[in-house]
Amino acid sequence: MTDCAVWWSEPITETPTALALLDPAEHQRYGAYRKTEDRLRFLTGRVLAKTVAGLRLGLRPEDVHFDATCSDCGRQHGPVRVPGAALRLSISHAGERIGVAATSGEPVGLDVEATRRNADDSLISYALAEAEQATLPSDPAKRAQAFFVFWTRKEALMKATGRGLRIPLQSLVLSSAEEPARLLSSQDGSLSPATTRMADLDPGQGYRAAVAVITTGEIDVTEHWWRQEAGLDGQ
Repeated sequence: MTDCAVWWSEPITETPTALALLDPAEHQRYGAYRKTEDRLRFLTGRVLAKTVAGLRLGLRPEDVHFDATCSDCGRQHGPVRVPGAALRLSISHAGERIGVAATSGEPVGLDVEATRRNADDSLISYALAEAEQATLPSDPAKRAQAFFVFWTRKEALMKATGRGLRIPLQSLVLSSAEEPARLLSSQDGSLSPATTRMADLDPGQGYRAAVAVITTGEIDVTEHWWRQEAGLDGQ
């Protein structure tokens, strides 16, 4: 059984304590965001991820340092990892939701999306295989909700592989939105139903989320809420 813990947070405030947790490369990224909401989402993701990593590794958050080297360009904007540790992390954010998923070594991907926007036919055709499109409801509102179930599941899968959108969305066929999350088939060699486990999550009203873990065993997914002033003990 693979333990997968997911922590949720709303954007935190820019306190000196929070900012002090950022390494120089993270400060550079933080300062490059022009919009306040984007800066706060980035800051929250890093602070929450370091707090979770510290809990699992027996370290203080300020002693956790990430390597986020992109495998394509070498810049510090790839998935975060703690050098020398088996810990795997995935950060995702949308609107007022920031999430961090953690496992003890199995590749993990997390995705959260706001569902207040519509899903037009061009987006549906771009993201979903024909078999998946056939399962969508005809009612526009329900159709959009079902689409974002598919979307978050696929994004989580692609993040778990580390390859992102280099995997064509239509190459993955998933179970319908009304069924438990499962990968039914994949035309991409980095994903197989035999070695993929997934779960839908509950980030709150107005959002959809999913997590994917590359493993042959079952997964035990737990969700927690984090408050900046309470730490992880105040879940």
